Amino acid sequence: MKKKIAIVDYGLGNLFSVKQAFDLYDIDSVITTNPNEILNSNILVLPGVGSFPEAMKNLMQNNLIESLREFAMSGRPFIGICLGMQLMFTKSEEFGTTDGLGLINGVVKKFESKSKTKTYPVPQIQWNKIFIEKSKNKNHFFRFINNGSYMYFVHSFYCIPKNSKNIVCTTKYAGIKYPSIVKKDNCIGIQFHPEKSGKQGLKIYHEISKLL
Repeated sequence: MKKKIAIVDYGLGNLFSVKQAFDLYDIDSVITTNPNEILNSNILVLPGVGSFPEAMKNLMQNNLIESLREFAMSGRPFIGICLGMQLMFTKSEEFGTTDGLGLINGVVKKFESKSKTKTYPVPQIQWNKIFIEKSKNKNHFFRFINNGSYMYFVHSFYCIPKNSKNIVCTTKYAGIKYPSIVKKDNCIGIQFHPEKSGKQGLKIYHEISKLL
């Protein structure tokens, strides 16, 4: 059976730009809302742009939540991009409290627009640096990332894992050092948009394909 990458469509993802990133490397991927297709894929990508509560509502209405959790339990690579990374967490404080997929223990909080000395635009829409946490640069999946690389971010909320060992890379904004890449077992979350982050970002999709 041919191996495949499934990109989850729940009405809020930047689906086609993610698929185009895989196409750039001649990597077969499919955009799907089908739970069975998700469960039968070799790698799962959960992209996303928008609000956490609406995303969870859409996933529930499309009967995808249990399929995503079951896939995560299978041990196969599960990649969350931007909002998709946030959805992996236990809960979000966006518009009240909303439960997430619960794949990574932690909470999603909003940036404060003011620090003690400066005012920051929220959402963060800019290129920003990512820094590899010590001991994480030997992880084979991230070995190609240069410390201090600029990636493209668009988000108002950031993740706080309960276990700091889940943090692979960090970024600083609004006076906060927050995770820009997280990993727990087979679940990898990426807060920035690799498909909009130049050669270094696009290479992430190439590395994902090597997990097939």
